[in-house]
Amino acid sequence: MNTQALAWAAGGVGFIFLMTSLGAATVLFFHQKSNPTAQKIFLGFAAGVMVAASVWSLLIPAIEEAEAAGQTGWIPAAGGFMLGVFFLLCLDRLIPHLHPESNTMEGLPSSMKRTTLLVSAVTLHNIPEGMAVGLSFALAAQHGEDPSYYASAVALALGIGIQNFPEGAAISLPLRQEGIGTGKSLMLGILSGAVEPVFGLTAVLLAGVIAPVMPWLLSFAAGAMLYVVVEELIPEAHLGEHSAVGTMGVMAGFLIMMILDVALG
Repeated sequence: MNTQALAWAAGGVGFIFLMTSLGAATVLFFHQKSNPTAQKIFLGFAAGVMVAASVWSLLIPAIEEAEAAGQTGWIPAAGGFMLGVFFLLCLDRLIPHLHPESNTMEGLPSSMKRTTLLVSAVTLHNIPEGMAVGLSFALAAQHGEDPSYYASAVALALGIGIQNFPEGAAISLPLRQEGIGTGKSLMLGILSGAVEPVFGLTAVLLAGVIAPVMPWLLSFAAGAMLYVVVEELIPEAHLGEHSAVGTMGVMAGFLIMMILDVALG
């Protein structure tokens, strides 16, 4: 992994972490209860971005990489996808966490504070996002002679970063409404996104070792992201009445991520 490639990757995962942090910083300016309609739109938007990213930025490249290596394209795509789903399913069942506006804890029984459980829920969502961006830049590093791979990685980072802003707000604002201090709510919101650069840069640094299984890892990240979308984001975007706003958020997120990937890639 050359220095230039690592710098690009650090910039990409750093950007998505920065956007999470900026979203969390909204707690410094807004103290009233978050608008349910806006929350549905933001959740739907994040879901749409992640669905499009899973297809254009992860699954299609996984199939193309496998075929270029003389393999049957759908096998690593399907296999990695199922492993990614199973990975997030296991984390969801094992790690104690709690979603905002819910009193039902998920995962293994725990005596952790409600605050910690709320942060754990968002942190789970951020793991596949960091992996996806890191793997995209790792793939670009393996094809350093073709700038289109870097353009595609940048498009993915932009899309994930855009939807990370409302995600950051979605953790810090509810914490503030739970009675947590503004400073602590901000810090916890920022920490919830810290797994993104950790998982992202780890994937990049291991790029030389993981090259033979890159198609599996790309589809693994896609499966993990789509698990989050189907299990959490879309159901939460359609709670209560007027669910059409959540649906339009999904459509908008999908459209923007698709345009970014096709236009820049």
